[in-house]
Amino acid sequence: MHDPIISIQGLNKTYEGGFQALKHVDLSIQRGEIFALLGPNGAGKTTLISLVCGLVNPTNGRITVDGFDNVKQYRQARERIGLVPQELTNEAFETVWNTVSFSRGLFGKPPNPAHIEKVLTSLALWDKRDNRLITLSGGMKRRVLIAKALSHEPRILFLDEPTAGVDVALRRDMWEVVRRLRDDGVTIILTTHYIEEAEEMADRIGVINGGEVVLVEEKTALMKKLGSKQLTLELHTPLSALPARLQVDTLTLSDDGRSLVYTYDGHQEEQGRGVSALLSVLNEEEILVKDVHTRQSSLEDIFVDLVKERS
Repeated sequence: MHDPIISIQGLNKTYEGGFQALKHVDLSIQRGEIFALLGPNGAGKTTLISLVCGLVNPTNGRITVDGFDNVKQYRQARERIGLVPQELTNEAFETVWNTVSFSRGLFGKPPNPAHIEKVLTSLALWDKRDNRLITLSGGMKRRVLIAKALSHEPRILFLDEPTAGVDVALRRDMWEVVRRLRDDGVTIILTTHYIEEAEEMADRIGVINGGEVVLVEEKTALMKKLGSKQLTLELHTPLSALPARLQVDTLTLSDDGRSLVYTYDGHQEEQGRGVSALLSVLNEEEILVKDVHTRQSSLEDIFVDLVKERS
């Protein structure tokens, strides 16, 4: 593993009034990855971003950004980060060009029209550079938010719920933009409660629930868990053991021999090793099925399992 670009150790945040928004979070974000922080509303996603960006201070714990302590070396840490909030604030009558250029100045960076042009072009905003923000569509306003966050050439980009309330076509456009940024070497952290967004975009996924990061995993491993489905076949006559042809690791016989549980994912189904193949083997073995139930694991199930393990 390379040295992480963001390192979070023992992070806690308790607000006045005693609400504990984050509980002992340890997390490392690798340079150049797309990391999705997935969790329900109110789980602590936005609090975590606000802490890393230095917008609020931790109750305790330590965050380093590209090697800089984000409390003691706030300026150096903060200028490496671009933050794309969910909403555009009050610059309705400003032009796109001025808004993005002004944002760069806030970080003490000298004017660089060539960089602003590159950012606007990459976000398909160049034609709109002289338009006032108030005249733009919702999707274009989203792009302006990203342009503002990129104006000072950060190495890390935070996207807080980037596609909330956005139609499907625009969501795909946004994903494309994010991928191109990653190809330019920008590390991207996005928060979302859309599973498909995390599945589509991320290299790694962290799941946050109730202020705790309960899981961090490579996307492929997690989606395997998420993608699994279970089929329960209730048998007409109990079996004492599985016939040889049915002794596979995806199939288990219940203790009382009255039901079979088959765990599979969509890929097996496509390759013809799925449910229909299983049913034809049962038929040939003259095992009669009385009833069938199916269930698919979801992020909710993973939450429930994780919470159960922890209590």
